[in-house]
Amino acid sequence: MIYFDNVSKIYSGNSVAVEDVSFTVEPQEFVSVVGQSGSGKSTLIKLLLAEERPSAGTVYFQSLDVHNLSRSEIPFVRRKIGTVFQDFRLLPQKTAYENVAFALEAAGKEDDEIASDVPHILDLVGLSDKMDFFPHELSGGQQQRVAIARALVNRPEVVIADEPTGNLDPLNTWEIIRLLGKINELGTTVILATHDKDIIDTIGKRVITLEDGKVVRDEKRGRYIL
Repeated sequence: MIYFDNVSKIYSGNSVAVEDVSFTVEPQEFVSVVGQSGSGKSTLIKLLLAEERPSAGTVYFQSLDVHNLSRSEIPFVRRKIGTVFQDFRLLPQKTAYENVAFALEAAGKEDDEIASDVPHILDLVGLSDKMDFFPHELSGGQQQRVAIARALVNRPEVVIADEPTGNLDPLNTWEIIRLLGKINELGTTVILATHDKDIIDTIGKRVITLEDGKVVRDEKRGRYIL
């Protein structure tokens, strides 16, 4: 499904973000990419989303070289990849319902489909009673669940969660991790980027460890080794 083939990314000034990285993510896997700040996790995500181009190597999504697509083709690939960020990135002037609906509107979906899909996905993330709430009326954990609903509503094949619990307290952290596990059990590939050792050790699934832009470990049932 996803294949990084000897990928490197070097920024101006010879700053090496990623160096000679190769790995494959299979359909329906749950993979954690771990490493300290600056290890290259966010760069890998940007390369997969074609927000950055590799200095060397190739990134494939479903056999497509994502950096060999036309500008008109890239949005169709990105709709197959839902992304969740640490800072939620909700639109403050829109309700939970409207934030999720906005993703469908951007994809050109019809009004009746939006009216059907948005309540369903908000119910999936446990927010059916918060549809008319604005982000400032929601807790941090609830805001992140709205962000996950928005990432899911176009039925992506992959969900990337980039430090999704970085701004949350322990209780909300585990609610989000359980929700990501549920999404994976329903058949969606999940890639979790984090530096939280407790999360990784508890999940007990595949772990790819980055240090200074290099893959130093790739374990089927890994732990976060500091």
